Amino acid sequence: MGELLLEARGVGKLFPGVKALEGVSLKLAKGSIHALLGENGAGKSTLIKLITGVYRPDEGELLLDGAPASLTDPRHAMASGIGVVHQERNLIPRFSVGENIMLEQSVGRPLRPIDYASIHAEARRWLDMLGLDVDPATPVSQLSVAKMQLVEIAKALSLRSRVLLLDEPTASLSPHETVALFALLKKLRDDGVGMLFVSHKLEEVQEICDAVTVLRDGRNACESRPMAGLGRQDLVRLMIGRSEQIPDWAARDHAAVPPVLQLTGVATALGHRDIDLTVRKGEIVGLYGLVGAGRTELAKAIMGLFPVTAGTVRIDGKAVSVASVADAIHRHRIGYVSEDRKQEGLILTHSVLDNAGIAVWRRVTRRFGLLTDQAIRAVTEPFIRKLEVRTPSLDQLVGNLSGGNQQKISVAKWLAAGVRILIVDEPTVGIDIKTKAYLHELLRDLSDRGTAILLITSDMPEMITLADRILVMNDYRLAGELRNTRDYAAMSEGIMHLIHRVEAA
Repeated sequence: MGELLLEARGVGKLFPGVKALEGVSLKLAKGSIHALLGENGAGKSTLIKLITGVYRPDEGELLLDGAPASLTDPRHAMASGIGVVHQERNLIPRFSVGENIMLEQSVGRPLRPIDYASIHAEARRWLDMLGLDVDPATPVSQLSVAKMQLVEIAKALSLRSRVLLLDEPTASLSPHETVALFALLKKLRDDGVGMLFVSHKLEEVQEICDAVTVLRDGRNACESRPMAGLGRQDLVRLMIGRSEQIPDWAARDHAAVPPVLQLTGVATALGHRDIDLTVRKGEIVGLYGLVGAGRTELAKAIMGLFPVTAGTVRIDGKAVSVASVADAIHRHRIGYVSEDRKQEGLILTHSVLDNAGIAVWRRVTRRFGLLTDQAIRAVTEPFIRKLEVRTPSLDQLVGNLSGGNQQKISVAKWLAAGVRILIVDEPTVGIDIKTKAYLHELLRDLSDRGTAILLITSDMPEMITLADRILVMNDYRLAGELRNTRDYAAMSEGIMHLIHRVEAA
């Protein structure tokens, strides 16, 4: 191992009723990309918050350049050369892209006028490095989740940190954006930056990381071990204590099954044109595309959040006009697992039970409008248990859970609701490998029982594992359709061919 930039020695952190970390150690070398792995709730985010000064360790110590470091707050950590890309985006929505990227550099000069031209020019440099074609003057609130993620990364890179912590940086990115990011991370590594890389995508970890630390239940399952010689199954066993179980699902053909959801010649106020899309009973149809392709926006138009300006939407063969999200949920029984769980999928100041049960309130309300926690619990608790949500109780505020456990709640809500059409938008972002496999089984089981599922994911292996058919989108239009053979090499090549064919046209 080379020169150490950062070391955690036997650190521990105790919260009321929970020992989040116990005796955890890690060594991050200069010019290294070091993986930090573990299931949701294993302690990864807590360790990152200790390193970035959000929390103070209750035991053990942190060292920077071999000397004890007492990081009092995140700004102190930044001043010490520690930068972080958060899993949960830490941007100010009403500020521009440029203002968000250069915010820390502007702090501390309150009496000087803001030079917006300089801010936007400097921000443009970092956006160009990531291949993100966005005007720095654009308000962050107007960006997609994936573009927000790239802005978060640009913000961290602009600080030129010696230690860079990346918490699920590719969670919302397609392979195309991930390739550009990895090229930049390798350049930073070669320049001597030490990076701690948190991801549930093990193929990425194996590609880019040279060392690994694994946490299980708040303790080291392995500490600062070279990645050389470790295969995928070795990493899985360290994380969950057993080998990965890969489903061997047969390809399915639903061509003879009646459509449940059908779009014909649909255009939207957001710019979609000529969208023809059919999802049949029991079928999983995938929507794949690069950042800005319009997939999430189409899903929101189907849900009634944005106007359909032309064409026809049919449910069970009947033309419908979905007036609102409430209309989609309650009249048409369409559910939507949002990619943005914090802003759209959950109410962070409410309990686990409130969030998991919100979509079933009407169904379980008794005579005279009586709604009881017992009735909600009976419907939702089986799904919360199956998804292994780590929470002290169902009364815990969702905002106090880890990002991965928040995502489990947002999925459990719709599983409990028993919708006929389910749109799932990046359903496994931030979810550990064991829960991801179980969620895949749940979606497959839902489809086997007749639910029509529209799947949006930037995770190519996930798309090829689950979808029966894959529609490729580019620039708010459909570029083509592929029937899934589950031959990963052939399918991924076919998908990227459709994307690049449209870009070249």
